[in-house]
Amino acid sequence: MKIAIIGMGRVGETLAYSIVMRGLCDHLILCNRTASTATGDAMDLQHSLAFCQHSMKISSGEIAQAKDADIVVITASISMSKTMSSRTELGLVNVALFRELVPLIASNNPDAVLVIVSNPVDALTYLTTKLSGFAASQVIGVSTLIDSARFRVMLSQVEKIHPDDLRAYVVGEHGPNQFPIFSQAIVGCESINDNPLHREIFDQVTDAGFEVYHNKGYTNFAIANACTEVLRTIVSDAHRTMPLCTYFDEWLGITNNCFSIPVVVGRRGIIRYLYPALNKREQQDLNSQARHATSRNSGTPVAVIRSPTQRIGDAPAALRPPQTEHKAAQSWLPQMALRLFGIKF
Repeated sequence: MKIAIIGMGRVGETLAYSIVMRGLCDHLILCNRTASTATGDAMDLQHSLAFCQHSMKISSGEIAQAKDADIVVITASISMSKTMSSRTELGLVNVALFRELVPLIASNNPDAVLVIVSNPVDALTYLTTKLSGFAASQVIGVSTLIDSARFRVMLSQVEKIHPDDLRAYVVGEHGPNQFPIFSQAIVGCESINDNPLHREIFDQVTDAGFEVYHNKGYTNFAIANACTEVLRTIVSDAHRTMPLCTYFDEWLGITNNCFSIPVVVGRRGIIRYLYPALNKREQQDLNSQARHATSRNSGTPVAVIRSPTQRIGDAPAALRPPQTEHKAAQSWLPQMALRLFGIKF
């Protein structure tokens, strides 16, 4: 198993450390535009192997040297400034960066699963799918997995129950338009009620990343651990469920879109989608999110990308609900990527 990390900033180096401590691969390659940074991280991690229960090859180099990996994680990004208040402010520069990186990464790693961490993660996941030519199942954005983890932790502090015993998904676009699926949230065998206290906790979740950022100047531990869980699931072919960003042809009546939805993950990436029965408010939240983006980014939908059905299969047709909901939610995020960040093909 060979894993490559592209971008050795705060998140990249924390992720590398997490991979080494868990022994997730046989060969870890660290790549950075400034190769000496990756070399220093590789040496430092090699020295830590004396304290591990496993061996691992750790190498470094320029981005072009990442070849034939099973998984490629892209954390490369410009730095956020102290004045930034939205992840979309990274969009213009990171889109240009991904235009340069993704074709090379895809060419050198044709069988890899690509895991996107850089922000704005939903737009960049869509862009990576388009630029790479990979099946949508092979391109995964970590997106609201981190928000779901934060939500579980904050709920666990109120419920006085371990966060691993809570199941509460946050879906949608990573940021202010994401929303919780309370109707399917449980703690142990009890439902987690949609009440004012839990809504207040969710509001804190939405702001949590920026609160960490404004206190310490960056975020790294939680997002690196979230990404590590995705990698562990892929490596072990664990078939675990989690909310992740993916391009899809259709989900709950929404077509040709790219944001976080509940999925099952295995060795080849996304195996299938899950279709929760949303209540009325959640359906409204989903439509509202779509209308918000569509009102800013009207235009012609982009070409269809290959979906998971063309590589490893989607949920059986019998498990899919009829396309009767969310008709206003057509193709909004691809249009956002096209219009907001000037993406043209």
